[in-house]
Amino acid sequence: MHALTRTARLTGLFYLGNAITGILGFLIVRPQLFAADDPSATLANLVAHESLARAGVALELGMVVTQTLAAVWFARLFRTADPVAASGIAAFGLVNAVVGLASAAMLATAVGVSADPVGDAAANVQVLYLVSDNLWGVGALFFGLWLIPMGWCVLRSGWMPRALGWVLVGGGAGYVLSAFIRYLAPDAQVVAEALAYPASIGEFWMVGYLLIHGVRRHALFEAPPTVPTPTPAAT
Repeated sequence: MHALTRTARLTGLFYLGNAITGILGFLIVRPQLFAADDPSATLANLVAHESLARAGVALELGMVVTQTLAAVWFARLFRTADPVAASGIAAFGLVNAVVGLASAAMLATAVGVSADPVGDAAANVQVLYLVSDNLWGVGALFFGLWLIPMGWCVLRSGWMPRALGWVLVGGGAGYVLSAFIRYLAPDAQVVAEALAYPASIGEFWMVGYLLIHGVRRHALFEAPPTVPTPTPAAT
């Protein structure tokens, strides 16, 4: 297998792992534990479903690992297409991983407090879950920011469909905007969610393309794209 294809498919595999851990954690585990308006219910859920709560922490850690690996491998994949943008993917993606690490610490602390109460256990676990939720809320800035250089690298390299590149750039910008709307206009959550949809489309498209195609065939037989460097002005 060509090295570029192998790198692309590994990148897609890590990105898929990131999506799976995120879906399981946010759409399946968290709703069964966190009752947004009822701290007592949240505490009761943690006590009654301790194993599920610990699985939620493990899923957050899984997101951290797969996000980190995806960020590094995206940078490796696109480093010849545009080194600066590739470094941006890595940097912004690693910030996402730090957000996940902090959120996992909050959830782990909530599990610990539910098992060995400290102060008002119901209030404490609720605050921890709310902080975790808002870490991901403000982290949307970097979820969007890492898609923009990713889309640019797609456009710059020509290794994937140009439409995918534009969806990623537009989706990333929408994700960034959605983070501001979430906090500036709390009554406009439908708008904030709608702005994030293109990003999700672009991410799943990217995962599928990397796993199925890797890169376009012509990329395997041509010299890697070069980034023009400025020439010094004559003195």
